[in-house]
Amino acid sequence: MKKVAFGLAISMTILSAQAMAAGDIEAGKAKAGVCMACHGADGIAMIPGYPNLKGQNEQYLVSSIKAYQTNQRQGGLSGVMKAQADLLSDADIANLAAYYASLK
Repeated sequence: MKKVAFGLAISMTILSAQAMAAGDIEAGKAKAGVCMACHGADGIAMIPGYPNLKGQNEQYLVSSIKAYQTNQRQGGLSGVMKAQADLLSDADIANLAAYYASLK
Protein backbone atom coordinates (compact mmCIF):
# COMPACT_ATOMS: atom_id res chain seq x y z
CA MET A 1 0.00 0.00 0.00
CA LYS A 2 2.88 2.36 0.77
CA LYS A 3 4.31 1.77 -2.71
CA VAL A 4 0.98 2.66 -4.31
CA ALA A 5 0.68 5.82 -2.23
CA PHE A 6 4.27 6.79 -3.04
CA GLY A 7 3.71 6.18 -6.76
CA LEU A 8 0.53 8.24 -6.67
CA ALA A 9 2.33 11.09 -4.91
CA ILE A 10 5.11 11.07 -7.50
CA SER A 11 2.58 11.01 -10.35
CA MET A 12 0.66 13.93 -8.89
CA THR A 13 3.87 15.92 -8.49
CA ILE A 14 4.86 15.34 -12.10
CA LEU A 15 1.39 16.20 -13.40
CA SER A 16 1.15 19.37 -11.33
CA ALA A 17 4.62 20.47 -12.47
CA GLN A 18 3.57 20.00 -16.09
CA ALA A 19 0.35 21.93 -15.50
CA MET A 20 2.25 24.79 -13.89
CA ALA A 21 4.65 24.88 -16.82
CA ALA A 22 1.82 25.39 -19.31
CA GLY A 23 2.29 28.64 -21.16
CA ASP A 24 0.05 31.59 -21.91
CA ILE A 25 -1.29 31.31 -25.45
CA GLU A 26 -1.90 35.06 -25.90
CA ALA A 27 1.57 35.94 -24.61
CA GLY A 28 3.03 33.38 -27.00
CA LYS A 29 1.09 34.85 -29.91
CA ALA A 30 2.44 38.29 -29.05
CA LYS A 31 6.01 36.94 -28.92
CA ALA A 32 5.75 34.85 -32.13
CA GLY A 33 6.45 37.68 -34.58
CA VAL A 34 10.10 36.80 -35.07
CA CYS A 35 9.24 33.09 -35.48
CA MET A 36 6.85 33.92 -38.31
CA ALA A 37 9.67 34.98 -40.63
CA CYS A 38 10.74 31.34 -41.04
CA HIS A 39 7.86 29.29 -39.67
CA GLY A 40 4.99 31.21 -41.30
CA ALA A 41 2.31 33.55 -39.96
CA ASP A 42 0.06 30.60 -39.16
CA GLY A 43 2.81 28.20 -38.08
CA ILE A 44 3.06 26.62 -41.53
CA ALA A 45 6.50 27.29 -43.02
CA MET A 46 6.56 28.68 -46.53
CA ILE A 47 10.24 27.84 -46.96
CA PRO A 48 11.04 24.21 -47.88
CA GLY A 49 12.99 22.44 -45.15
CA TYR A 50 11.72 24.66 -42.34
CA PRO A 51 9.49 22.85 -39.83
CA ASN A 52 5.83 23.59 -39.33
CA LEU A 53 5.02 24.60 -35.75
CA LYS A 54 1.23 24.67 -36.05
CA GLY A 55 -0.35 22.04 -33.81
CA GLN A 56 3.00 20.67 -32.66
CA ASN A 57 3.14 19.01 -29.24
CA GLU A 58 3.71 21.66 -26.58
CA GLN A 59 6.30 19.73 -24.55
CA TYR A 60 8.15 18.81 -27.74
CA LEU A 61 8.43 22.48 -28.66
CA VAL A 62 9.70 23.38 -25.19
CA SER A 63 12.33 20.64 -25.22
CA SER A 64 13.37 21.51 -28.79
CA ILE A 65 13.94 25.18 -28.05
CA LYS A 66 15.84 24.34 -24.88
CA ALA A 67 17.96 21.88 -26.88
CA TYR A 68 18.95 24.71 -29.22
CA GLN A 69 19.87 26.87 -26.23
CA THR A 70 22.18 24.17 -24.83
CA ASN A 71 23.72 23.18 -28.19
CA GLN A 72 22.16 19.72 -28.04
CA ARG A 73 20.75 20.33 -31.52
CA GLN A 74 23.29 21.03 -34.21
CA GLY A 75 23.53 21.03 -37.97
CA GLY A 76 21.44 22.73 -40.60
CA LEU A 77 20.22 26.07 -39.37
CA SER A 78 20.82 25.34 -35.70
CA GLY A 79 23.04 28.43 -35.43
CA VAL A 80 20.10 30.62 -36.41
CA MET A 81 17.81 28.81 -33.99
CA LYS A 82 20.35 29.01 -31.18
CA ALA A 83 20.65 32.77 -31.64
CA GLN A 84 16.86 33.12 -31.47
CA ALA A 85 16.43 30.64 -28.60
CA ASP A 86 19.08 32.41 -26.52
CA LEU A 87 16.87 35.51 -26.51
CA LEU A 88 13.99 33.61 -24.87
CA SER A 89 13.27 33.18 -21.17
CA ASP A 90 11.70 29.98 -19.84
CA ALA A 91 8.35 31.81 -19.72
CA ASP A 92 8.75 32.94 -23.34
CA ILE A 93 9.46 29.35 -24.39
CA ALA A 94 6.43 28.02 -22.52
CA ASN A 95 4.23 30.74 -24.01
CA LEU A 96 5.43 30.17 -27.58
CA ALA A 97 4.98 26.42 -27.21
CA ALA A 98 1.45 26.89 -25.86
CA TYR A 99 0.59 29.22 -28.73
CA TYR A 100 1.84 26.97 -31.52
CA ALA A 101 0.35 23.86 -29.90
CA SER A 102 -3.03 25.62 -29.75
CA LEU A 103 -3.14 26.19 -33.50
CA LYS A 104 -5.24 23.54 -35.19
